Amino acid sequence: MSVLRSIEARIEGLFEGIFGRAFRTHVQPIELARKLVKEMDDHRSVSVSRVYVPNEYTVYLSPQDRKQFAGYEDSLVGELREYLSEHARRERYALPGPLEVLVTEDDDLAVGEFGIATRLVAGDSMPAPPPELPLDLPAQTMIYKAPVPVAVPEPELEPELEPEPEPEPEPEPEFRTYTLTVAGRPIQLSAERVVLGRSRECDVRVADLNVSRKHAEVRDEDGDLVLVDLGSTNGTLLNGRPVDRQRLQDGDTITLGSTEIVFGDGL
Repeated sequence: MSVLRSIEARIEGLFEGIFGRAFRTHVQPIELARKLVKEMDDHRSVSVSRVYVPNEYTVYLSPQDRKQFAGYEDSLVGELREYLSEHARRERYALPGPLEVLVTEDDDLAVGEFGIATRLVAGDSMPAPPPELPLDLPAQTMIYKAPVPVAVPEPELEPELEPEPEPEPEPEPEFRTYTLTVAGRPIQLSAERVVLGRSRECDVRVADLNVSRKHAEVRDEDGDLVLVDLGSTNGTLLNGRPVDRQRLQDGDTITLGSTEIVFGDGL
């Protein structure tokens, strides 16, 4: 058995028996380990003679998921750290400092969802990494979801009497259509107000812990599309300049935290 497979078996074994059954609808410890390795591979930085990878990993869990780890969190963190270290050794990755795994909560995550943020943090006793490495700058937080359960068809019901026809609703006002491209994924929108932020209640959710829960919004004001900052902690940038309120034009780049969003006019 390989070293990595042995560590995987230990991680799975932490929660066997009655404890393991509690995790079937929650975040699985072994899934955390595999996604941490994925984040390490996805954030490689190639220098002249070495391939550097992040050495600080922060795992964000919903309060309900983290509660499941009560009494086992320290053991799990130790196993995850060893799993990452072994993967880095096998791939001959260089670390700019000691490897750390941190666990915290995010109220906006649902049960079965978790986020991972990575950073390259220089250590005091480690050889100095190349100056071009983005040290201490957090990467965009990646959000992972539990697999969607297969829907079980409901039994057919006896047909009901047709209800009385309802009156025709009033026609809704028409708004300009536009797109916001987040992480390469275009989202088509048309509404009086579209809220952007980290909260699950936002119309466009940005999975970035440097973004406020309700960070900014795009307003349709008599046909003009306007970007408005909602008093965010880190501010809103438009084409690299901080703004409180600014009319949008096709191709503008909106920056929230460390996430860039491209505005496309639908005209």
